[in-house]
Amino acid sequence: MAKGQVTDILEERKEFIQCKSNAGGLGLKCEKDSVAGSVSQRACVYCGARVVLNPITDAYHIVHGPIGCASYTWDIRGSLTSGPEVYRNSFSTDLREQDVIFGGEKKLAGAIGEIAERYSPKVIFVYSTCIVGVIGDDVEAVCKEAERKYGMRVIPVKSSGFAGNKSMGYKAACRALLNLMETNSTTWPRQSEKLTGVNFLGDFNLAGEIWIISNYLKRIGIDIVAKITGDSRCEEIMKAPEASLNIVQCAGSMTYLAKEMEDIYKIPYIKVSFFGIEDTRLSLMNIAHATGNKDAVEKAKELVFVEELKVKAKLEHYRKRLEGKRAAIYVGGGFKAISLIKQFAELGMTTVMVGTQTGRPEEYEVIRGMAVDGTVILDDSNPAELEKFIREKGADILVGGVKERPLAYKLGIAFCDHNHERKHPLCGFEGALNFAKEVDLTINSPVWKLRRHHL
Repeated sequence: MAKGQVTDILEERKEFIQCKSNAGGLGLKCEKDSVAGSVSQRACVYCGARVVLNPITDAYHIVHGPIGCASYTWDIRGSLTSGPEVYRNSFSTDLREQDVIFGGEKKLAGAIGEIAERYSPKVIFVYSTCIVGVIGDDVEAVCKEAERKYGMRVIPVKSSGFAGNKSMGYKAACRALLNLMETNSTTWPRQSEKLTGVNFLGDFNLAGEIWIISNYLKRIGIDIVAKITGDSRCEEIMKAPEASLNIVQCAGSMTYLAKEMEDIYKIPYIKVSFFGIEDTRLSLMNIAHATGNKDAVEKAKELVFVEELKVKAKLEHYRKRLEGKRAAIYVGGGFKAISLIKQFAELGMTTVMVGTQTGRPEEYEVIRGMAVDGTVILDDSNPAELEKFIREKGADILVGGVKERPLAYKLGIAFCDHNHERKHPLCGFEGALNFAKEVDLTINSPVWKLRRHHL
């Protein structure tokens, strides 16, 4: 590492942090469990599963565990719906000391029965939390018996775990989605009857973003068979195997599902990103080409030309106000970090620190190739490390999620929420403009001068 860049770091963490100028040919260590005691910014296995499945708007979700687990993830995503509001509720078995001693299977069976009789749902997802892994409840058996008794899908989500992280929760959610797709398994595969539409994997309709992308695809003549999982319905996910192509935005949460669907249903997939002008343009063109529809390709070219023209002058205004500023990035997945580096470059800004919670080796290779010399690159960081590098690199803004917000304000720098809780869209062409506007508002706010004066 460059002198002064990495000091007082736990020995176990050194391989997870690199400085671009001294990265050489070594790969950044990633996709590992968090170091015990480091207070990682990651979430737990259960949380990873819940944030993926929660936006299925007409499904019921039972958290089999203490009430704290349910409250932790209540309405956790800012996902919007065009119909049912069921997903905004949070049901829990509320396991307590007595249940830990005698087991919670009867309590879970009772909870499933109450929901089944009162609401007649199409699907119930049952999440196992850490305590369930300790006491050994047979959640699968309870769910199987409930399916037989009530004639509906009751799907276990194996999300208990101590040493794991939310990446394992993503896989648990994907396995539950595959389980849901198998509801109509007697009709698969029907390769000769494939639909011409696509499945959109890994958009969770934060602030209505899936509606923006759906509109783009509709304008170029491409239908969406299933949205997985933003503003989705159980019925459309069951039909997902009929699609001819999977497009994957959140690679961290959905690559596993895409690979499994390719293996089981022979549906190819491509990775996309609709964050920033450049990636939105490339993604629309790549989707059009992947469908093999020449008309869609021509319509995509036209759409890109028109939409870029609408925002180009406005983006230039923000570029003049932001040029030369320094950005620090700490987000969930590598695909988003890559897009953010490009977006900041479009605004004349330099990324001086970039990290993710669940980045993959190939994503870190791309990040390292894009980064300027001296950029700190890190995986699965903790607050102490983030604070250290933000100070050392002189960042003007931190882009992250709700857990990073207090850190930015503590350091007296601007902050941009690019995670679950935001209330305005940041994807597509209009989203790129929203992002530039927000970055300008927060970086150029006079409040930071007052804050730094008192630090």
